[in-house]
Amino acid sequence: MPKVIIESYEDFQQYLGKEIGKSEWIKIDQERINMFADATLDHQWIHVDTEKAAKESPFGQTIAHGYLTVSLIPVMWNEIVEVHNLERQMNYGMDKMKFSQPVLSGQSVRLVTKLEEIANLRGAIKTSIKFTVEIQETGKKAVEGVATFIYYFKN
Repeated sequence: MPKVIIESYEDFQQYLGKEIGKSEWIKIDQERINMFADATLDHQWIHVDTEKAAKESPFGQTIAHGYLTVSLIPVMWNEIVEVHNLERQMNYGMDKMKFSQPVLSGQSVRLVTKLEEIANLRGAIKTSIKFTVEIQETGKKAVEGVATFIYYFKN
């Protein structure tokens, strides 16, 4: 799917209430889970101990950290949207975030986005993007919520 090109408030506004796009699938393998555990110091066995998880986890294997899944949102968002004429961008917040389904090691996820709200803040644009991270192998939602970004366009 081609990227959506955004150069102004009006470009964003045309997506209000509509799907903006979907990212490509990203595989979350055990190596990525282990690296995330090292980076965050979260080495809970359900994420990193494949032998114990195979025996004791209700999932029969390790699962990705929920925040690992969330941390992939920016890279997936950048696959969907390319913003031009930009001075700077800020991540403003995450709201209504809910983890619905664990992502098992080896599964793939993608981001689906919809523009929920947009506001012109005297030179800045505040966007509220409804997001869903889907799991390819199950068709279920891993996490969903609303990400708020502020974009400052050049004059």
